[in-house]
Amino acid sequence: MTRFPAEWEKQSAVLIAWPHKTGDFSNRLDSVEQSYSVIADTITQYQKLIIVCLDDSHQHYIQTLISNHDHIDFIHATVNDIWVRDTVFLSVEQDGVISHLNFLFNGWGEKYRHQNDNDLNHKLLNGKPFKGKAYKDIDFILEGGSIESDGIDTVLTTKQCLLNPNRNKGLTQQEIEQQLFQHLGAKRVFWLDQENLSGDDTDAHIDTLARFCSANTIAYTSCEDADDLHYTSLTHMERQLQELRTQACDPYHLVPLPLPKPIFDEEGQQLPANYANFLIINHAVMVPAYGDPMDEVAMQRLADCFPQHEIIPIPCRPLVHQYGSLHCMTMQFPEGVVGVAG
Repeated sequence: MTRFPAEWEKQSAVLIAWPHKTGDFSNRLDSVEQSYSVIADTITQYQKLIIVCLDDSHQHYIQTLISNHDHIDFIHATVNDIWVRDTVFLSVEQDGVISHLNFLFNGWGEKYRHQNDNDLNHKLLNGKPFKGKAYKDIDFILEGGSIESDGIDTVLTTKQCLLNPNRNKGLTQQEIEQQLFQHLGAKRVFWLDQENLSGDDTDAHIDTLARFCSANTIAYTSCEDADDLHYTSLTHMERQLQELRTQACDPYHLVPLPLPKPIFDEEGQQLPANYANFLIINHAVMVPAYGDPMDEVAMQRLADCFPQHEIIPIPCRPLVHQYGSLHCMTMQFPEGVVGVAG
């Protein structure tokens, strides 16, 4: 029996890929690295951290930026992008044993160069945390940010991403569902018909829109301002979420997360800042913060969802300039994968 663990289950590690001066963040690397340092120091307070970096020189430089050097493994590899949520293994439990699934990655629908990212998992297998671990290469394009699991048998996703012909062209919705059933052990797939947030180039990844907080709770990006360009689409999503039912045929407990005030890049493009892109780790929930009054509102609402967790704001304003946030640049691994869980 195969099961796709939920993010709130016990974890062994979180992986990130550190940005560098030749990457996409080169024009604002200092501020991005400040965010990365906070993220690294926060995660290592609770569990092991794996950092993908270029080489020995890059590793030594990173070590000068972080204060907590314990519980960190470094792996040297070249990446095209630092958004490891979409490029690194997805972990499933098969008869009590964790296995890594290496899905294909095509640069979010051939939008960007991606060969190094598609090769990343095979490079990770040579690193200490992953060497000798069970894995499987799967001939199907799937990004971690495009699916949410309740840890039982339900996957939440969007039609705009998984059914997009720029991913698995020629496959029907039923055929794509069968891939999720076969590889993730899902028995139900909830398909939201949902536009992406402004500036999101992932074709509406679910981790910017709606997230399982428990088997019967979903936190979701909401908008109450009728003049906001997202109002119509997010109201439509809210109605769809209200129609979903748990395994017990009850409505889900829905928790709206507000949008921060719009953030724009230098060209005037609105960026996809949101609070649904939070990361759950052992005993804590790390929440994107943008220096906005809504930061506190989102943190309080998530605190109600996770009463046993510490709620920690993480400065993510620099990250959204490359169209992602906290969840996008991290990937957690379940207990039993890497080292000892914190």
